[in-house]
Amino acid sequence: MIDKSQTVDFGASTAFGAHIFRVEIPPARTGPVIIVEDYGYRGQEGGIPRDEERVVLKRPVWSAIADSARREFNDRLKAARVLTGRWHTGTNKVDRLLGKELCVLAWAAETATPEQTPVICSKWGALRPEERWWLFAMTVAEAGLPEDTRRGWRRALFFALSDREGTNMQKRRPRPAEQIHIQLPLFEETK
Repeated sequence: MIDKSQTVDFGASTAFGAHIFRVEIPPARTGPVIIVEDYGYRGQEGGIPRDEERVVLKRPVWSAIADSARREFNDRLKAARVLTGRWHTGTNKVDRLLGKELCVLAWAAETATPEQTPVICSKWGALRPEERWWLFAMTVAEAGLPEDTRRGWRRALFFALSDREGTNMQKRRPRPAEQIHIQLPLFEETK
């Protein structure tokens, strides 16, 4: 179990050089919100950049998605018995996996209308964390920089999550743990 004193904001590790995401929220209510992937210590070796901007959101778009992300992340942090967070002006640190999930939501919503944003938040909330991580990996491989707003997987995320057909989706219940029903000879005890 993670010690509560080892995290800050939304589950971000306080360890030196940790790979995290930063959400930069300016004090001006009209300034854009910037989500940055901070590679931490790893970003100082082998030509990897220290950090990369992943998305720049207009303030109204951020305001429309921030509460959904906060609720989802805090539910998961509570379940892991880690301190919960809240968005504040300045730098907000986010655990690297939660940061990937936040990018998926932000990419889907960045070009959405105010009417499409609640649908996007609802459908994003229905995805499992592993599905969001996969979507992040696919998107960042092709169009993971701020200027790539209307191409590749980023555009696909918008269309997939803004479609109104599935708006009555409910949040999925966690899958029960699966039991292995077959025994492989490699794992049998020898007598």
